[in-house]
Amino acid sequence: MFGEALRFARERAGYTQEELGKLLHLDRTVITRFEGGRKSVDRETVEKLDELLAMGGMLVRLWDRVDWQADIESPNWFELFTELEREALAIRVLQFNRINGLLQCEEYVRAMIKTGNARNNPKRYAELVEARLKRQARYLVADGPTLMVVLDESAIRTVIGGPAVMRRQMEHLLAVTEQSNIVIEVAPFGRPQAVTPSTSMLLMLMPDGTEWVYSESLNRGHFSDAPSVVEASRRDFDLARTGVLSPGDSRSLIADAMEEYRFAEQRPEERRLAQEQLQRGRRTRVHRGGPWLPPGRRPGA
Repeated sequence: MFGEALRFARERAGYTQEELGKLLHLDRTVITRFEGGRKSVDRETVEKLDELLAMGGMLVRLWDRVDWQADIESPNWFELFTELEREALAIRVLQFNRINGLLQCEEYVRAMIKTGNARNNPKRYAELVEARLKRQARYLVADGPTLMVVLDESAIRTVIGGPAVMRRQMEHLLAVTEQSNIVIEVAPFGRPQAVTPSTSMLLMLMPDGTEWVYSESLNRGHFSDAPSVVEASRRDFDLARTGVLSPGDSRSLIADAMEEYRFAEQRPEERRLAQEQLQRGRRTRVHRGGPWLPPGRRPGA
């Protein structure tokens, strides 16, 4: 309701979104989100808008009637999420049970989407795969936005698509962590637990300095840029990092998981031979500290 009123007032005054944004020192996309009801407006900005658009206090009075602390509920919630994701300067992620969409390899993406409603619609399936991979593009470059992910070990151990897909996904995680803008910290099983959220969430820093919190429940997303919600989510994210592995140790755990999935890919006979080779290798490493001498030939014997 407020967004529609703002659009009416802007058009009545003869301003484009870009022109109004410049007067307020805001990007055009911020005005777009104001008018679309996808971003809350602080009172100081509303007072400036009311004065610039000569609304005689109407926008301020309307602003006072809006519950700006409420979650945004909209049938196009995923469209809003991808819009914010495209613009974000930095994203912090707390992820459980599956790999975050920005870090999924193509094989994992295909396996995930096959479990959804598009599995019987080849055209829709192909569109969803392409869309998810395109979302990753701006983050998978050297100068891309910062992406910090706290990855619960459950995401690594939950098998999606079988061992071959998971082995490929672990390889992909190791590859992307070579980039300076991407950091992955694994929260291992058995670590001391702080009181943290039990569901995944994202904190997205936007070009205008605001921060959005995003989380999901069944079939819908939840958004908020309310200062109290953002502050509480920052605290939760910091607590979630308690006891996480360092980036280097996280890579080691991912590499170990990759080898376990590689081993699980093999047929039973191949696994037996691989295990024998592994044990043989361990036996030969026992005496690497010095030459092996038979009994009776040791110094002093």
